Amino acid sequence: MSRIAYVNGRYLPDAQAKVAIDDRGYQFADGVYEVCEVRGGRLVDERRHMARLDYSLNELRIARPMSAAALSIVLRETVRRNRVRDGIVYLQITRGVARRDFAFPPTDTRPAVVVTARSNDLARLEQLATEGIAVITVPDIRWQRVDIKSVALLANVLAKQTAREQGAREAWLVDEAGRITEGASSNAWIVSRDGKLITRPLGRDILSGITRSVVIDVIKGQGLAFEERAFTVEEAYGAREAFVTSASQIVLPVVSIDGRPIGNGAPGLIATALRRDYHRHAEIS
Repeated sequence: MSRIAYVNGRYLPDAQAKVAIDDRGYQFADGVYEVCEVRGGRLVDERRHMARLDYSLNELRIARPMSAAALSIVLRETVRRNRVRDGIVYLQITRGVARRDFAFPPTDTRPAVVVTARSNDLARLEQLATEGIAVITVPDIRWQRVDIKSVALLANVLAKQTAREQGAREAWLVDEAGRITEGASSNAWIVSRDGKLITRPLGRDILSGITRSVVIDVIKGQGLAFEERAFTVEEAYGAREAFVTSASQIVLPVVSIDGRPIGNGAPGLIATALRRDYHRHAEIS
């Protein structure tokens, strides 16, 4: 079955789904995106994703292309037309199509909208969770507003490629003080030797991960020791456990960082439990 994409008001087969060469997303990476998990044909944490979308649009002064209700219909219809039961739906909104000029185009320029959906290999993801993943560390060279979920991801691409070339799945980005900010496509976590879960606090230097926020709710609800603070690469090397969170991966245990085993080199009990229980706490609609 051909994949179906929503492009600026039309549902089109993949081969016919195109955007203009003067789209500012292509010319300037002048746009934002969201990735929402699909589980059993339903959207996971849609409300939180749409709130973050509004934040990103507002920070970049891009007009909302349609109402929240209309956008929700488009997301669900794209999932339905692609027959996705378990996977992701991807939404991208750019400032629109206009003559190439760095300054904003005329105010009547309509934002451009693309939505796609695809299935995930759940068996493969569960295998990864059972085995755990390898992570490397690289310098964080991104721009200073990564709290905006912008389509400008070149630094992330380079970090991911470096990880792949070194046999790892993810790269953890390191600031000038030697502290982990986040992963190239995930939030970064460690469990300290005394059992405290630690992740970097929100700010302009990390993305406000939706899965991250749900995991924090789970941790607090279960009364686990938790601290939002920056942690160093050395702390990560010495952690009892480590893991990453993202909408497409949920919770994935990390078993090595820069080739060094974390804990006993196997997925930790806390990360495994958080992954197992995650969807009991997420909003599924």
